[in-house]
Amino acid sequence: MTTNTLPAQPITELIPILQARPRRIVITTHRKPDGDALGSSLALMLFLRKLGHQAHVITPTDYPDFIHWLPGEDQVIDFSKKPDRATQLIQDTELIFCLDFNALSRIEALGDIIQATSVPKVMIDHHLFPEPFAQYALHQTDAISTCTLIYDFIVMMGREDLIDKDIATCIYTGLITDSGSFRYPRVTPHIFMTAAALLEAGVDYTMVYRNLFDRANESRLRFLGYCLSEKLVICKEYRTAYISASRDEIRAHNVITGDTEGIVNYPLSLDNIVMAVIVLERDDMVKLS
Repeated sequence: MTTNTLPAQPITELIPILQARPRRIVITTHRKPDGDALGSSLALMLFLRKLGHQAHVITPTDYPDFIHWLPGEDQVIDFSKKPDRATQLIQDTELIFCLDFNALSRIEALGDIIQATSVPKVMIDHHLFPEPFAQYALHQTDAISTCTLIYDFIVMMGREDLIDKDIATCIYTGLITDSGSFRYPRVTPHIFMTAAALLEAGVDYTMVYRNLFDRANESRLRFLGYCLSEKLVICKEYRTAYISASRDEIRAHNVITGDTEGIVNYPLSLDNIVMAVIVLERDDMVKLS
């Protein structure tokens, strides 16, 4: 459960520091946060505040409308909109948690500001090939989500009693999004036991599912239809399918943040397709999922 693949200290070494006295803490996650990124960040923020810490969540950019309902979301600071406020909090902080990303380049300009600080940094993440920028780490590539690791961290601290409905809802959101609603191969008995504990804490799982998957706007639905009817390429010999969309195609469909979320999963519903890729041309990059 606590395997650390980095040269950083295991996160258990951080527990006495958090227990010693209240601290000023910043929590950040990757650009264009998804359900796991924002869910884990807000769950940790709410938990740390219950311990008496001054915790703030800073995101590098905006994020999809379909996760704006998460508990505590109204207190998130978007660096792209409030750079001065975010920078001041980082400069005044005593500890920085980096969730659901493993390289400071994933948070763009915010990463340069964080890298320039001398305060300890904590990585909690499950992605491959982490960079050694953190002093403490909980890094498990076999974990289905970062929210799972946040739950495990709370358990390590022996404070499951502090998991209320709001914290549980945030964690459950990342659990369901990154597990594909519990259908991906990396789902383990531990994931179901975690989900059960979250439901006991008060999660309304039908509300979470409805907010995540049943609130699509028209532009997303039409863009999805376009991708599947016009842009889907199937390579049967490689058991692979891919979708690509140019910058002009994305603009023509009025795609906004979050509209492309999950589209890559649709080709996986095809029989004998085991890998799916979506390639999107942005203004400053080409993104592959």
